[in-house]
Amino acid sequence: MNDTHSVEKTNEENEVKLTKKERTKDWIKPPKAIMKPVGRAMAQFKMLRDGDRVMLGLSGGKDSMALLVILKHLQRHAPVKFDLAACTIDPEIPGFDPSPLKEWCAKMDVPYFYESEDIVALAEERMKGNSFCSFCARQKRGILYTTCRREGYNVLALAQHLDDLAESFIMSAFNAGQLRTMKAHYLNDDGDIRIIRPLVRVRENQTRDFAKTAELPVIPDNCPACYAKPQAREETKQLLLEQEKKNKHLYANLWTAMQPLIADDNHAGAADLATDE
Repeated sequence: MNDTHSVEKTNEENEVKLTKKERTKDWIKPPKAIMKPVGRAMAQFKMLRDGDRVMLGLSGGKDSMALLVILKHLQRHAPVKFDLAACTIDPEIPGFDPSPLKEWCAKMDVPYFYESEDIVALAEERMKGNSFCSFCARQKRGILYTTCRREGYNVLALAQHLDDLAESFIMSAFNAGQLRTMKAHYLNDDGDIRIIRPLVRVRENQTRDFAKTAELPVIPDNCPACYAKPQAREETKQLLLEQEKKNKHLYANLWTAMQPLIADDNHAGAADLATDE
């Protein structure tokens, strides 16, 4: 009887602990090494305003999953009060299963929206050029804009980081002869939705390590069509990483060089070369 009672008591204690863990919605605390550059970017580009309704584009990749936790932490602790939701765009590509994201957002107490579109079929019909990734990113952003308007959100948060900005900068200079990259904060062409990228000062290895350490339910290879073949972006990534071995200040220097392009006083949307993660 005593053993049985002891087992029952232990089970009850475990249930209480689990329930408390589930109630504590920000039980994953982002590291200071990430929160510090996020805070600086937020302040530098004035990304959040009191009363904002922010929708995160949640692909399920390490970067967007990390940003979800970061924004949830800010929502609970920052002096600026804002609403937060997440939206996943399913491109209907075989192998992509976003279903775990719904449960994860419920645990985080974040409203979740799910939209689906056969982007591959759409690309075959409308795509100009040979970059499926760019076409896919543009289509997804369009759907995210529509969802923001329908649900009453005025800010769209995207999870591109400093590595993404640097790669876009180099690719644009090398391949198009133009000085362009992604913006940290800008207004869309219709003037009704602000787009923010809180991770612009964060390195990719930081989001990768955070996602792994925090055991975030990342969806691996969340765009199989892109991962199935070599990409110019991946080649550029490797080029920069090799250069960084010779120059540890490479990304700091690129960040400084890109300041006029990242600033939100440029034409809205003119330098949006995003990949989607």
